Amino acid sequence: MMEKLTLEHFEEASELVKRVTLPTDLMYSEYFSSQTGCKVYLKPENMQYTGAYKIRGAYYKISTLTDEERERGLITASAGNHAQGVAFAAQKFGCRATIVMPTVTPLIKVNRTKSYGAEVVLHGDVYDDACAYAMELAKEQGLTFVHPFNDLEVATGQGTIAMEIVQELPTVDYILAPIGGGGLITGVATLAKMLNPKIKVIGVEPAAAASMKAALEAGEPVTLPSANTIADGTAVKRVGDKVFPYVQENVDDIITVEDDDLVGVFLDMVENHKMIVENSGLLTVAALKQLDVKNKKIVCILSGGNMDVITMSSVVQHGLIQRDRIFSLSVLLPDKPGELVRVASAVANAQGNVIKLEHNQFVSINRNAAVELRITLEAFGTEHKHQIMAALEKEGYKPREIGAKLY
Repeated sequence: MMEKLTLEHFEEASELVKRVTLPTDLMYSEYFSSQTGCKVYLKPENMQYTGAYKIRGAYYKISTLTDEERERGLITASAGNHAQGVAFAAQKFGCRATIVMPTVTPLIKVNRTKSYGAEVVLHGDVYDDACAYAMELAKEQGLTFVHPFNDLEVATGQGTIAMEIVQELPTVDYILAPIGGGGLITGVATLAKMLNPKIKVIGVEPAAAASMKAALEAGEPVTLPSANTIADGTAVKRVGDKVFPYVQENVDDIITVEDDDLVGVFLDMVENHKMIVENSGLLTVAALKQLDVKNKKIVCILSGGNMDVITMSSVVQHGLIQRDRIFSLSVLLPDKPGELVRVASAVANAQGNVIKLEHNQFVSINRNAAVELRITLEAFGTEHKHQIMAALEKEGYKPREIGAKLY
């Protein structure tokens, strides 16, 4: 059992994980750089075999176990990415793995974990519930527990990301890493400071699950009452006590991000970089607008890309509505021939694209005065939305914006 994080262990882990990782070279982002006035680089760990960085910590941890510990079989708890990392690493070492996952884990993560040969047990609403159950099973069945974050070997494996960043961009000023339980930020921050104490390391948490921020304020890990966030990979109510002192020592600041901000950034990533990044992986990019610096070299770690298609479609829909690229309006018009054509022409002349129409003749007793037309439209954004509304007003209508729905 490792007693403290050392440069020698980080160097050893950096060589070992190359056996199971793909190179995730830094990607310079023109789009996010122009938004921030900094040079922004992305570290795309969403492109790993298992769709996340977690393979690093899992593989290094399992490599440090004895043959007897591996032969007993492994067990862990995870919201999905560590699960796949352990399952994949266990397969490489030829040992059995049981994974306890929260019942709300996206289907893609469950199925991919099973595809690596692991047995999956669904239990509890959040990671913390699954973890408690996994520890019970470990005792009952004599299995070797591999903690997803509260483990120094695991943190060492995750820290290999910092080694790659500094080797590729030695003059990096800021590294942003997401925080769930604290394993990734611990490894990254500790190694980054060893390599260059001038590097600023910023942790990013979902506002609704800011367990590290709460721990730093209290001076020790505390348990949040809930961790209800769309960033399921970082929905952890209590950070690890073994890694916490390293965060206290090496992390320069914590930024919290609201769920709504992740929705828009998902669209940005898809449209500008053609990449699927899960909500937890987008925390670092969403945090950029809160980072009050200019002309710095910033690396955002994209921690994972395991997102099921249903969640993806929902995020896209909400993102389009949030940015006024989809909106709905209601107009009242007389029930007589030609009115629908007038409305459609006004919208078309303003270059709006009609997605859906609902014509309700029963909104008023006086149909000559008031038949309601509800229109769902595609626009280029807020300014274009206002132009479409103005075009309808010019035709004598009084459009009223209503809540948009695509179904």
